[in-house]
Amino acid sequence: MRLVFATNNAHKLQEVRQILGNRFEVVGLNDIGCHEDIPETAETLEGNALQKARYVKEHYGIDCFADDTGLEVIVLNNAPGVHSARYAELFGEGNTHDSNANMNLLLRNLENKNDRSARFRTVIALLYKGEEYLFEGIVEGKILREQHGNEGFGYDPIFEPEERGCSFAEMTPAEKNAISHRGRATQKLAAFLNKPIPA
Repeated sequence: MRLVFATNNAHKLQEVRQILGNRFEVVGLNDIGCHEDIPETAETLEGNALQKARYVKEHYGIDCFADDTGLEVIVLNNAPGVHSARYAELFGEGNTHDSNANMNLLLRNLENKNDRSARFRTVIALLYKGEEYLFEGIVEGKILREQHGNEGFGYDPIFEPEERGCSFAEMTPAEKNAISHRGRATQKLAAFLNKPIPA
């Protein structure tokens, strides 16, 4: 089955392809000729994921899925949350998707905080045969006091999932995908697509 993943993020595309394996052919926005900067203006992960998937369907007529992911830090009232990719930019400290600026700002905001519990949450929105579906994946963990590891992307070097004693960035892609938020949401997506849809 050929699936369009509404993203231009090569890291996310590779991650989802690894999770789904050869059961599906996953292509990105570049593969369908979509080079626009799709708006992400909703105030929730669910809203952003749906916004991106609906944009592709409306402009290209293709069933697709899109995701949005947020890092929710408990002591910061679940910030950066829906603004995770633009966290530092919102405070004038970097550009969109500037991972180092995002991590440095978050670590500064957590200085002298003992409660460093956090969770990653991914929501996938699927537009399929005229219907909309949502799939959620969550991994609980904590924010480290400094960066560890060179794998992964985004906040991976400072997030330690509770299942492991190391950061996401210290894991191999296979190890991360087995327990990650995106991995869990993508597995739910795959399970759904492998089931016949009721008439």
